[in-house]
Amino acid sequence: MSSVVLEGCTVVTMDGDRAEYASGHIVVDGSRITAIGPGPAPAPDAPPDARWIDARGCLATPGLVNTHQHLYQWATRGQAADSTLFEWLTQLYPVWAGIDEEITGAVATAALAWLARTGCTTTMDHHYVFPRRGGDVLGATVAAAQAVGLRFHPTRGSMDLGASAGGLPPDEVVESIDEILAATESAFERFHDPRPGSMVRLGVAPCSPFSVTAELLTASAELARRHDLRLHTHLAETADEDAYCAEHFDCTPVEYLDSLGWLGGDVWLAHGVHLGDTAIQRLAATGTGVAHCPSSNGRLGAGICRTHDLITAGVPVGLGVDGSASNESGALLTEVRQATLVARASGGPRALSVRQALELATLGGARLLGRTAEIGSLEVGKLADVALWRLDTLPHAGIADPVAALVLGSPAPLELLLVNGRPVVEHDTVLTVDEAEVAQAAARAAAKLTGSP
Repeated sequence: MSSVVLEGCTVVTMDGDRAEYASGHIVVDGSRITAIGPGPAPAPDAPPDARWIDARGCLATPGLVNTHQHLYQWATRGQAADSTLFEWLTQLYPVWAGIDEEITGAVATAALAWLARTGCTTTMDHHYVFPRRGGDVLGATVAAAQAVGLRFHPTRGSMDLGASAGGLPPDEVVESIDEILAATESAFERFHDPRPGSMVRLGVAPCSPFSVTAELLTASAELARRHDLRLHTHLAETADEDAYCAEHFDCTPVEYLDSLGWLGGDVWLAHGVHLGDTAIQRLAATGTGVAHCPSSNGRLGAGICRTHDLITAGVPVGLGVDGSASNESGALLTEVRQATLVARASGGPRALSVRQALELATLGGARLLGRTAEIGSLEVGKLADVALWRLDTLPHAGIADPVAALVLGSPAPLELLLVNGRPVVEHDTVLTVDEAEVAQAAARAAAKLTGSP
């Protein structure tokens, strides 16, 4: 942690008034924002040992929040490139059965470092593949996040419905309910930190209706609520899932979760592409959130999320890059642009404004993770998770609206990324890990897993 004063930048606060300053300042002392406003920073507001940064030509935003990811999938990018979701899963499940602690740690570090390079300060991870001889794969993701320096919300995922019982995953990658619940309790004891300013908080995340049983969903919700943990799962991603729920449960995906007590303000769902009006209203009424993953939905041909309708109804919505194998970029800033374009392609130019899109990636994500009191906006007293984007170079110079430049323009260089007040990225380079070494280690891990030369 350090003391930093940013001066001369455009500031988009995302506070309650959605205040913006064409030329403003931000003062960070340790892990907290201590002053913010228009014009230069008053000298009394700056700590005596502060580093002063001339931020003219830059835009300061809250750090971006990633609400759906599978870090281990960085090892299988580029495979099944033209497949549907179920085809893609069928091809990759047997490959993922070979992951271990070493592979997961190497590729998770790469995925997290790239998230940092694209403005992400807080990310979740949905890890649901636990090979019996894979070692501590969940612990490897936590260690990777600590190395890179991101605020981390890992979720202990699970699958107990293998192919022999009518599920999609092969039997070798599923666990028993007792194994899952015991491992989740252990993960809670090892990793969850509920204190203010926490860098690691655990969630509970059975994989999907076609890979887990109703018994596991019910038991997982009971465990999570006993420990005040948040709940997460995939839902309504494809038309195939709709058909699966109709055939096996005689209802829609949302009705199925509702029947199991799985809707509420402590729940957020990945994708939510195939939702009817009744389902959207039910999510809004219960405060259940949706992690919108536009690039992955497009890559797998899953469809277009009704983002405008969800927001209008009052459903909490955030953004996610999804698994690295269904989004070979893994760049969170890209999702802000993609969400805007996809919403407008289906609903017109006012379906999602550039500021609404940025809000999804900041306050929206904080809301899904239950952390709006600490992150998601730039306000005095909040945690110092700040992204500073350079907008005065060739790709962006002269764009009239800096928010439009960031959201609709080419990916902006990241001048500085503070996480908990600590510089993690500077001048488009990760400071906490060696990018070249991380890339090489991830390539070796991918080759080991896939058997490629």
